[in-house]
Amino acid sequence: MKIAIVILNWNGQGLLEQYLPDIIRYSDPEYSDIYVADNASTDDSVAYIKKNFSTVHIIQNKRNGGYAKGYNEALKEVDANIYALVNSDIEVTKNWLEPIYNQFMKDATISIVQPKILDYKQKGYFEYAGAAGGFIDQLGYPYCRGRVFNHIEKDSGQYDDKIPIFWASGACFFIRAEVFHHLEGFDEDYFAHQEEIDLCWRAFNKGYKTVYNGESTVYHVGGATLNKSHWKKTYLNFRNSLFNVVKNAPGNYPWLVFNRLLLDGIAGIKFLFEGKPLHTFAIVKAHFSFYRNLPKMLKKRRKMPKKRADYYTIKSIVWNYYIRKQSV
Repeated sequence: MKIAIVILNWNGQGLLEQYLPDIIRYSDPEYSDIYVADNASTDDSVAYIKKNFSTVHIIQNKRNGGYAKGYNEALKEVDANIYALVNSDIEVTKNWLEPIYNQFMKDATISIVQPKILDYKQKGYFEYAGAAGGFIDQLGYPYCRGRVFNHIEKDSGQYDDKIPIFWASGACFFIRAEVFHHLEGFDEDYFAHQEEIDLCWRAFNKGYKTVYNGESTVYHVGGATLNKSHWKKTYLNFRNSLFNVVKNAPGNYPWLVFNRLLLDGIAGIKFLFEGKPLHTFAIVKAHFSFYRNLPKMLKKRRKMPKKRADYYTIKSIVWNYYIRKQSV
């Protein structure tokens, strides 16, 4: 079995200089190959790789289609049993690959695996994007073990386990190639943000298993290509989360969307009171984009007739966190 470690790059020469050497150093060439999928960078990323890393395969996409299209195009050219999709701002550790490789080898029912993701800037804490495995509530709001909204837990070994999860972080996750292609890859209408949740939700509806492996650890810088404070991140997250519900939730999805619209409105008002009007504007823009794309999303919904109702364990993470004051 072969793992292809595929790093999506866009104008990230500095990140490649910092993090690619450790990926090469800590990835066994007996069962792994390393690829950089370049999303039409205008810096010297490709020239830098060619000059310094002869063992790294380079895939050059014709244009920057974001995370979703970038990986969809690149993975057509990769021959492997497992894809490891790794952000360019991920620092791997010495034993990051072997536990996950062994897990795939021992259990053929596992389709997607996420390692433990810690914060590169505060290495004793979990990182916002993925932490110790992702879940969603009934309304489709995502949260993680180790991170709920802006509450970040310190890593004290409490999640050094292996458990089923609902979604794996796009910052770093592994997926069987046959499963990725059976699911027809990422939805390119998302561009970026939450396309991995959509992929995992579609996998869940088809009966595939997603798990977390706390024996593997990576560190994520986060926001290296799109700053967390940028309003566009808010826009994409709110819009794409609504896409997820319409495409993948069971028959009561109109009720879910209605409740989401109310709660998103409250979030917009909260941003105003916090002095962040651009983020309020981003939510409004997200909703208009959602309405405009609704016929397309409904068409995609009809392509997958089976929608499992057991996708959530918490009815409302918003209620639990803000009203009941519970982190999970």
